[in-house]
Amino acid sequence: MTRRPLSPWWSGLHHWRERLTVPQFTVVTGLLVIAAGTLVLASPLCSSDSVGLWEALFTVTSAITVTGLSIIDVGSELTPLGQVVLAGLILIGGLGLMAITTFLQGFVQGRSGLRQRLDKGRALDEFGVGGIGPTFNRIMISAGCVMALGTLILYGFGFTDIANPLERLWASLFHCISAYNNAGFGLRSNNLVDYQSNPVVNGVIGSLIVIGGIGWRVTQDLWNQRIHWRQPRLWSRRRLSLHTRLVLRSTALLIVLGALGLLVTEQFAPDGVIQTLPLWQRLQVTLFQSITTRTAGFNTVPLSITTLSDAGLLLMIALMFVGASPGGTGGGIKTTTFAVLMGATRSTLENRTDVVIQRRSIAPELVLRAVGVTLASALFVLAMTLLLGLGPTAGGPPLVAQPTFLERLFTCMSAFCTVGLDVGVTATLGRWGQLVLIVGMFVGRIGILLLLSAIYARRLPSRVGYPQEEVFL
Repeated sequence: MTRRPLSPWWSGLHHWRERLTVPQFTVVTGLLVIAAGTLVLASPLCSSDSVGLWEALFTVTSAITVTGLSIIDVGSELTPLGQVVLAGLILIGGLGLMAITTFLQGFVQGRSGLRQRLDKGRALDEFGVGGIGPTFNRIMISAGCVMALGTLILYGFGFTDIANPLERLWASLFHCISAYNNAGFGLRSNNLVDYQSNPVVNGVIGSLIVIGGIGWRVTQDLWNQRIHWRQPRLWSRRRLSLHTRLVLRSTALLIVLGALGLLVTEQFAPDGVIQTLPLWQRLQVTLFQSITTRTAGFNTVPLSITTLSDAGLLLMIALMFVGASPGGTGGGIKTTTFAVLMGATRSTLENRTDVVIQRRSIAPELVLRAVGVTLASALFVLAMTLLLGLGPTAGGPPLVAQPTFLERLFTCMSAFCTVGLDVGVTATLGRWGQLVLIVGMFVGRIGILLLLSAIYARRLPSRVGYPQEEVFL
C-alpha cells in the first residue's frame, strides 16, 4: 500500500518544525500554551462576564510566567473551575514548561543526536529544570510532597477563619501551589493582608517560597549529603558544591539584609506602614516581605506609593532584580549571577587577574555571562519603563493620576523579574501599557539569553581572532 504524498503546506510545516532548535521550540510552545489557556480561561465555565479575552490573556501570561500580576480579582471573577485551571497553569509555568517542551520536541522531531542532547541540557539549565526523565519525576514528587505538607498545615492551623472545610482546603492548596512556584496569586483582593499577624500563614508561605526559589540542584545536593548530617564529625560545608553554598549564602544574606533594610526605611518613614505595629509584628512583616519581594509577589501590607517610602520601594526594586536562584521557580538575574559579579568586583579591587570565590576559580566565560545577563536585563527593564511613559501606555482613564517614574520602574521590574508585586499601577494602565508588561513577563520567564539563542540560533560562533589593544577604564 503506497502512502499518500503530503500536501505542500503540511510538508513545509513539517520541515520547519524539524528545523526548530530547543530555544525556538520553547518560545513557540510557550506562546501556544498561553493562547490555549487564554481561550479556556475566557470561557463562561471558568470566568464571569467581566473577564474577556484581554483579561484572560494577561492573567494566563502572568500564571505561565509565575508572575502574579493581575487585572482581575481571582477569588470573585473566576469560577471554581477557573481557579483550578489557573493553578494548573501555575504548575506548568513553575515546574515544567521547559521540561514539557523538551519531551514534546522529542516526539515531534523523532531523533536526538549527541549535539541535540547537549542542546537540550543547556536549554533546561537556562530555564531552571536540571534534567529530564528520572530527574523530572523526582522534581515533581518532591514538589508534590512539600506542597501537600504545606496544605495540611495551612488547613489545620493557618486559614482557620474559613468555616467551610472545602473552601479552606482549596484555599490552602491554591496558596501552597502559588507560593512554591513563586507565583504570588491569592484568592483575596488584598492578597494576604488579612493574615498579617498570623505566624503560621507567614511561616508556611515564606518557607515554600524559599524552598521553591533555591532550585532543584540545591535541594538535591542537600538531600544527597543527608547521611553526613547524622555524623557531625564527618559533616563539612565543603562537601556541598560551590553552587549550593553560593545559593544558600546569597539567599540568607539577601533575606536578612532586605528585612533589616525595610525595617529601617519604613520605621523612620513619615506615616510608615509598620509604625503602629508591635515590634514582633514589624519583624514578621519585614521578614516576610523581604522573602516574597525577591520573587514571589505576596504581600501582608498594602503596597502603594503612599504606604511605602521611596527608599523602601527602591530597596524592593533591587531585591526583585536579584531574584531567586538557578533551577528555582522564580525570576531575576539569579543569586549566583549576583555572587559572581560581587566576586569579580572583589577580585578587581584586589588586583587579581582571575575571579576567585571561596577558594574556587570562576571560568571567564561565566563572568562574561553574568555581566551579559545583568546588563541585558537592566536595559530591557529601562526600555519597558520608557515605553510605559509614552503615549497610550502612560495610563488608563483620564481621571486616573499618571504613575510616577518610581511606580513605573517598580511595576516593570516586578513584571520582568516575574515577582508580581503591584503598587496599584497595573490595573490603571491602558491596553498598550499592559501589553508592555505581558511581553516583559514572557521575556523575563524565558530568559534573555534563551530568547537571544532562539533569535540567533543559526549563527555559528566565529573562529576569527583579533589583536588585543588597551582601553582605559
